[in-house]
Amino acid sequence: MKRISILVCGAGAIGCYYGSKLHQGGAQVSFVTPGDTHLLQDTGIYIESLNEKPYHFFPYEVINPGQTLSHTPDYVIVTTKVLPHIDTVEVVRPYLNPHTTIVLLQNGIDIEHPFSQAFPNHELIRILAFVCVSRQSIGNVLHQDYGKIAMGNYPKGTSSRAQQLAQSFEKGGVECELSDQVQLACWKKLSWNAAFNPVSVLARGADTKTMLNDPECRQLIESIMGEVVSIAAHTGYDLPSSLIEEQLKNTDAMVPYKTSMLLDYENGRPMEIDAIVGNALRVARRHNVPAPRLQSLYGLLRLY
Repeated sequence: MKRISILVCGAGAIGCYYGSKLHQGGAQVSFVTPGDTHLLQDTGIYIESLNEKPYHFFPYEVINPGQTLSHTPDYVIVTTKVLPHIDTVEVVRPYLNPHTTIVLLQNGIDIEHPFSQAFPNHELIRILAFVCVSRQSIGNVLHQDYGKIAMGNYPKGTSSRAQQLAQSFEKGGVECELSDQVQLACWKKLSWNAAFNPVSVLARGADTKTMLNDPECRQLIESIMGEVVSIAAHTGYDLPSSLIEEQLKNTDAMVPYKTSMLLDYENGRPMEIDAIVGNALRVARRHNVPAPRLQSLYGLLRLY
């Protein structure tokens, strides 16, 4: 059986962690990323984990955006942050052939349009990662908890290419839920992200345990999650009534974790304010759904 070829766009925590899992699953994994590609090529990528065996691997190739790749990948997996100044459409364009599948392994809601518009004839897959990981330095990632993914074709359905990719993840030890309604999974993840990420920044650097141990903050988080669930329902995606309680219970049980937005803020990096909060608020306004807490979060974060 032919070894599948994967180009990961971005070598942050998510790209390195899931790239390592695909490598463990037998895929040929390369990276396109700005910065010092020689370091990643020469020393490889090291994954340290609190509950998994450490893993070290060397990518097949590491290139800067615009540089030539020696082969055309079967899949291009975008793992960069969803930020206005990163034009990932143009980053991936040189590496596509008519049969390349584009995969978005990113945060946020309503982020697919630039790709579906630019590449209407390419298969597009969304992946949602439910994981706690952070990059310690270039090529060094700490995995703290979880790791399950949900994936499916955009806007709906599952294809043989999606099934093949899911099998590669599973061979690498990733629990993978293949869904024909991937947008439902997007809203599910957003219910967590839109609450915990902004509040962690506004709460002066609070981790998940600190936020949930305070009863007023916990109630705020629960209310924000409720707004996201309501928006999802008005767009045709009914999340289970037990979701909020389940999300809070799972977060109570996990290792105290600083959210990705908080880590970006503390390190002076741009935050995914629009992908996680702004887009959800715009969807709410289109459907006339009240979202006063999301509006407050968005207004405050825009000034950070």
